[in-house]
Amino acid sequence: QVQLVESGGGLVQPGGSLRLSCAASGSMFSIYAMGWYRQAPGKQRELVASISSGGSRNYADSVKGRFTISRDNAKNTVYLQMNSLKPEDTAVYYCKQDRVVGSYWGQGTQVTVSS
Repeated sequence: QVQLVESGGGLVQPGGSLRLSCAASGSMFSIYAMGWYRQAPGKQRELVASISSGGSRNYADSVKGRFTISRDNAKNTVYLQMNSLKPEDTAVYYCKQDRVVGSYWGQGTQVTVSS
């Protein structure tokens, strides 16, 4: 069974930064696309950023220029560097891995941006 464990969330002031990590279990990590999603209360879960096995990146318009997704295949880990955080970024952030058999999700980590 695939396990994805997010960490790095917390409370930060507007304009601050956080780095989220997602550690993945299992083999063949390098061939799978990875993504970060977020869900705020009362809202649908939305894609924040994704990265392919080849390193191609996509971002939601709302985070372009502020967030950076990266991966370290040697550590089976994907990161989300979040800079210039805004209150609107407050949400539970989830890590996702896509496989042929289906998608796998982490448990989520809370990010709260507030003064």
